[in-house]
Amino acid sequence: MNLALKPMTADAYLAWLGEQPTWRYELVDGQIVPMNPQRAEHIKVKVAVAIALEAATKGKPFHVLGDGMCVRIDDRTVFEPDALVYGGSEVPGDTTVLSNPIVVVEVLSPGTKTVDTTRKLEGYFKLASVRHYLIVDPKTRAIVHHARDMAGAIATSVLSDGELALPAIDVRIPVAGFFPE
Repeated sequence: MNLALKPMTADAYLAWLGEQPTWRYELVDGQIVPMNPQRAEHIKVKVAVAIALEAATKGKPFHVLGDGMCVRIDDRTVFEPDALVYGGSEVPGDTTVLSNPIVVVEVLSPGTKTVDTTRKLEGYFKLASVRHYLIVDPKTRAIVHHARDMAGAIATSVLSDGELALPAIDVRIPVAGFFPE
């Protein structure tokens, strides 16, 4: 695997990414960062999250995408969340980059916890469209919900039972639905 060592722009990264084999990467502050292989537990939670979001938004003007869609934060940063929800028209099938998610979800893994709770928290909220950032912890079966209101204030709550309210997309989802049985 030959990673570029010099900083690159988001456009150059996205072009480079399109030429890569099946490895997964993100661009963080101009540097290409390989993503760790995923454990079965992580994948099962990602699938449960996408299914729960899909069921909750059925019949609403929102679309859910699971793992694999790039989210461009700025000219030097591109993340790949585990799931997201966006509004408006459905993107074409060959779309690889989305710039206007409303809900972004990251599922914690041992190698990503620090980045998910710091850099990605700050990065996702750089996008005006992002109203909810969910960090799902498979080990504790908890969701850390960062919600931005219309005035721009961000409130954080931690849920391990009950319902998760996502007012920006007008849904309530049982917390248990984010975790496989």
